[in-house]
Amino acid sequence: MPESYNVLFVDDETDFLDTLIKRMSKRKINVTGVKSGEAAVDFIKNMPTDQPIDVVVLDVRMPGMDGIQTLKEIKKIAPELEVIMLTGHANLEVAKEGMENGAFDYMMKPADMDDLLLKIQDAYKKKNLRGKKTKA
Repeated sequence: MPESYNVLFVDDETDFLDTLIKRMSKRKINVTGVKSGEAAVDFIKNMPTDQPIDVVVLDVRMPGMDGIQTLKEIKKIAPELEVIMLTGHANLEVAKEGMENGAFDYMMKPADMDDLLLKIQDAYKKKNLRGKKTKA
């Protein structure tokens, strides 16, 4: 694993977002949080090339642009990004739709932090492997 990698958390629930950021920061992950799909898309469009986002953790249910719409936009801008969908509602249809639209995986909220960290690491490894194949 690298010394650090960059993760973008997207969730409209401020308390949950703050908790995620604090807990992941303690695990030495560079974390950024935004509160909407629109903000996530803007962030990714303008992310610095020297510190690109490696993995996005995206809430499914948000006002405005929901998780599926956000996922589709992210994949248009940066198809190499791995996206993990988080849903607080046991809705397998939405999870399935996310996977069909290029999500790496999905998890139920509230997610266990260790499980989420492992999922982020797996997503990062997949992105990294794909990047190495592209360069070869």
